[in-house]
Amino acid sequence: MNNKVSIRRLKTGVPGLDDLMGGGLPEFSFNLIAGTPGSGKTTLAHQIMFSIADSEHRALFFTVLGEPALKMLRYQQQFPFFNMEKLNNSIKFVNLSADLLEGDFERVLARIDEEVENFSPSFVFVDSFRSVVQSASHMEKGMFELQKFVQHLGMHMTNWQATTFLIGEYIVPESESSPVFTVADGIFWLTQNLHRNSMVRKMQVVKMRGQAQAPGLHTFRICDSGILVYPRAIIKQTSEIDSKIEESIKEQRVSVGISKLDDMLGGGLPAGYSLLVVGPSGCGKTILATEFLAEGVRRGEPGVIAAFEKSPSQLLGNKKLYSLFTEGHVGVINTRALDLSIDETLHDMIDMINKMKAKRVVIDSLSGFELALAPEFSEDFRGSLYRMVAELTSMGISILMTSELEDRYTDLRFSPFGSAFLADAIVVQRYVEIKSQLKRIISVVKVRGSNHSKDIRFFEITDDGIIVGETLPNYTGITTGNPTVNL
Repeated sequence: MNNKVSIRRLKTGVPGLDDLMGGGLPEFSFNLIAGTPGSGKTTLAHQIMFSIADSEHRALFFTVLGEPALKMLRYQQQFPFFNMEKLNNSIKFVNLSADLLEGDFERVLARIDEEVENFSPSFVFVDSFRSVVQSASHMEKGMFELQKFVQHLGMHMTNWQATTFLIGEYIVPESESSPVFTVADGIFWLTQNLHRNSMVRKMQVVKMRGQAQAPGLHTFRICDSGILVYPRAIIKQTSEIDSKIEESIKEQRVSVGISKLDDMLGGGLPAGYSLLVVGPSGCGKTILATEFLAEGVRRGEPGVIAAFEKSPSQLLGNKKLYSLFTEGHVGVINTRALDLSIDETLHDMIDMINKMKAKRVVIDSLSGFELALAPEFSEDFRGSLYRMVAELTSMGISILMTSELEDRYTDLRFSPFGSAFLADAIVVQRYVEIKSQLKRIISVVKVRGSNHSKDIRFFEITDDGIIVGETLPNYTGITTGNPTVNL
């Protein structure tokens, strides 16, 4: 016999938010939306309310601010989630500022109770609850009265059978001692920070009773459509069965579109691997990436490219890539927005991958990607990029990443900023000087879990793409001067 109570999870209508809560908002829960001024608390509350309220599940929004609800709604009407037809039908606003002036908590509670009984809402919002706290702090025995008020409000909410939200401005030291945080079933913490010249907003689900929430801080934006949450990529633990499936997939090989390079890789790139192509400027990294996408299209595998060093018009100046794009075989991610986060980019990639049913992804390049990030995100670039690559490869996507690498002649490097560990395979493109001419060479540095060629070969860039040639004869390797070849 199963006596387990089933709690219905409500969809909030805020993209990405339900994922943070483990699938949705528990019905009849008591929630606190807290954070710093201007972080988006009221916008988040309104977006949830207008999404979930209807004729059968009405919402009551109490304002305890001095400003009238009309002023607040004037600005909220700019968002597409705002629905004028729901006002006074499925959504009702009540201003409690006059009741709060005398600091009589019993009177405020009685007014709330009266409105709830008359309107019978399924959802109750109180904004800003901080105003109640500030009132209490100026009263004799104020904090004691506040704690009693919160406890009574919690009991009333249980009787109402309503999902409730309290909205307020808090700083961390206050939250640690506030009785509101103790009785809340769910706590949403919103922050906004100015980092150098970048404004970064983040959200954390601090608490959600009865279900597992996504840990950590997650980026969100307030844009023309409202709030968009970009859940932080979290590496999932794989079961023994999942590991066997992954190994079976990796036994398959993916052609990169250049037959001799496939041979050097040991028969192609294992499916679901990440390939890092590094080299100095002009050595042909983007052309190799284009061949990789074109070969996928030839094999019925659509692709996605995120280019961080070129605008969409510059990127599509490549005739072959332009053809793949216009024919609908390759999707292009717009990466020209300011203050990007890796989680936001990953979100856009996954959306495009699902839309295109893509099997291949190109990131061109990691160097440009890091520069495009807001400063706060670039500080943890390696860790965030690691999670991003892990998320994509876990979907069975084969990834080709390019990276600018200074061609030094006194040492040998295979990747910038220690990112070699991100890649399952590495291909290096370089220059050598032969008889006063620069020649391009290519080599495979690693293919994880697979044998590969150790040759260093010439290659040329032609109108037909990249052509890999012969092995370098008598290559002397890295010296203190320019690499030279004895012919």
